[in-house]
Amino acid sequence: MRAQKTALAALALVAGLSLTACQGNEDSAAGTDDSGSSSSSSPSNSGGDDAQQGADDNATNTGDGASATGSADANEGSGGGQINTGPCKTANLTFSTSHGMAEGDLMVAMKNTSDACSLKGFPGVDLKADNGPGGISAARSDRTAPAVVLKNGEETRFTLHTPRNDTGGSGVDIVSIVVTPPGETHSKTLPVSLNLPASDSTDSNVTVDPVGSGKQ
Repeated sequence: MRAQKTALAALALVAGLSLTACQGNEDSAAGTDDSGSSSSSSPSNSGGDDAQQGADDNATNTGDGASATGSADANEGSGGGQINTGPCKTANLTFSTSHGMAEGDLMVAMKNTSDACSLKGFPGVDLKADNGPGGISAARSDRTAPAVVLKNGEETRFTLHTPRNDTGGSGVDIVSIVVTPPGETHSKTLPVSLNLPASDSTDSNVTVDPVGSGKQ
């Protein structure tokens, strides 16, 4: 009877050990599965991180590109500058006349209608009594010629000085003047109304000041 109890106890111990071994194997298998799941999910997370990093890099690159583009646009020409193209051309000037401060003085204005240009010196001025050839050429005064730069829309002037007719005679009626700007060969004819004393002298006492001198 004692031997039977001992045998039963031994069987129970063996059964307990077997059960423990089975549970250990199941736990090990479960651990393997968990480890596998963890390993398989790790690449997925890594891929997500790479995609996010790529998106961040793209966003950074896009921002840099926009900034570079903005800088390029800002460095483009402003379009507001004036370029001095050299001597003013007669074709790019509009002319007008008005009476000066003294009797017999005539102010001639020249307005630039093109890009900025320069003028320096004496204009050529011929006075005509009619539309035929000949006339009176104005002599240069002793004034110093300044350098003048005209932007688009700006104007400058010069003064033509003529003697007053106080002889009591009818004198000579000047109906036009022919103006040639400094440095130019093309002229502009302007209508005027001047009366000069008649004289047999070759000295007409008609003088012209340089462009830009005197009161502007």
